[in-house]
Amino acid sequence: MTTGLLVFGALLLLAALVAMAGLNMVEPGEARVVQLFGRYTGTIRDDGLRWVNPLTTRRKISTRVRNHETAVLKVNDARGNPIELAAVVVWQVEDTSQAVFAVDDFTEFVATQTETAVRHIAIEYPYDAYEDDELSLRADAEEITEKLAEELTDRVRAAGVRIIESRFTHLAYAPEIASAMLQRQQAGAVVAARREIVDGAVGMVEDALARLSRQDIVELDEERKAAMVGNLMVVLCGDRAPQPVLNTGSLYQ
Repeated sequence: MTTGLLVFGALLLLAALVAMAGLNMVEPGEARVVQLFGRYTGTIRDDGLRWVNPLTTRRKISTRVRNHETAVLKVNDARGNPIELAAVVVWQVEDTSQAVFAVDDFTEFVATQTETAVRHIAIEYPYDAYEDDELSLRADAEEITEKLAEELTDRVRAAGVRIIESRFTHLAYAPEIASAMLQRQQAGAVVAARREIVDGAVGMVEDALARLSRQDIVELDEERKAAMVGNLMVVLCGDRAPQPVLNTGSLYQ
């Protein structure tokens, strides 16, 4: 009788130990990928204490939101100019079975595909746009990073990963051409400023001639109008203060 009780107690203890082997503590932001004899049977997503078949194997996988920031990459833009570019991507595991079984290492897969997508998007657009309807990396970063996120979504879909957001964290010309491109930008800014000054000066000259004619202050022939326009344009568009010359004779001397 005693031997029977001991055997029964031992079997009960063994059964309890086997049953306890099926208990899993799942924390928030984690999941367990469950396999039975190599076959995928499901994923435990609910946090807390969960019990599954003790004969199954369970692999822990994080479903938290993650960041991946690329190193500073040196690439050529659409015009062939060498630039430096880096980006950060916010991503999350969405399909745990694909993340575990479709690729060897989904974290490394995301990192590789992110670098590939950043390089590809960089060669599609110029750093600076010289036409109004042209997108550029510097001026249209918001729109281009949306395209980057779309491309990344297609690239990492096989790994069960969802791209939440992407942003450029570094964007600059490569050091070897940075000085030359800065001069080009400064020259463009000077040309734009001069164009605005000339447009304003032309308007002021037109207004001056119209007021002189309307108020009948002085009557000018075409030659004197041309001289007056030339003088006013020099005064208004010059980058230095003009030196006045007083005419003590008549208008035509």
